[in-house]
Amino acid sequence: MPRKRYQERLDELREDVLYMSEIVAERLRMGMDALDVKDEELARRVIEEDAEVNQLYLELEQDCVDLLALQQPVAGDLRFIAATFKIITDLERIGDLATNLGEYSLQAERDVFPDVDAQRIGKATLEMLDDAMTAYAEKDADACYEVADADDEVDRLCEDASAAVMRELLEREDVTEQDIDDMMADVSRLLLTIRDLERVGDHAVNIAARTLYMVENDDELIY
Repeated sequence: MPRKRYQERLDELREDVLYMSEIVAERLRMGMDALDVKDEELARRVIEEDAEVNQLYLELEQDCVDLLALQQPVAGDLRFIAATFKIITDLERIGDLATNLGEYSLQAERDVFPDVDAQRIGKATLEMLDDAMTAYAEKDADACYEVADADDEVDRLCEDASAAVMRELLEREDVTEQDIDDMMADVSRLLLTIRDLERVGDHAVNIAARTLYMVENDDELIY
C-alpha cells in the first residue's frame, strides 16, 4: 500500500472511531432520558439499536487488524492502532451499559428515592466521555489527566448516592412485607444504575489512558 493511502487509512480509522463515540454517547443520553421520564419507547430503542454499536465495533476491530497485519506499523503509528483497538472496546462496553439503562427504565415505574440524583452522575460521565474523545481527536495529553481527575468526583457522587439509598431504606418505617419486596426491587435497580454509570466513567478513563499512551508513549494512567 502506498504511503499516502496508508496515512489516509489511519485518518479514516480515527474519524470512524470518533463517529462510533458519537453514536455511543447518544445511546447513553437516550438511556438516561428514558430512565428519567420512564419512556418505554425510548428505552426499547436504546436496547434495539445496540446492534449498530456492536457492528461498528466489529468493523473497526477488523480495520485495526488489517493495518497491523498488512502494514506492520512501527513507533507512533503502532501505538495509535494499538490504542485505538483498546478504545473501541471501551466504547462498545459503554454501549452495553447504555443498553442496561434502557432495561432498567422498563422495570422502573416510579421514583422511590427522589433525593438520589442519578441524572447528575450520568451528565458527569457523559462529559468525561466527551472530554476523553476530544483528547483522542486532538492528541491532547494534558486533557487525559483532566479526565482521570474528573473520575474522582464521579466516584464520590456514586458513593454518596449509594449511601443515600441505604440510609433512606433503613430510616423508613411502617412498611408492609409487600412494600419491602417492591422496595428491594427498586433499590436493586437504582444501585445497578449507579454502578453502571460509575463504570462508564471508568471506561472514559481507560480511553484517556490509551490516548496518553498513544500520544506520549506514557502508560502512567493505564491500570
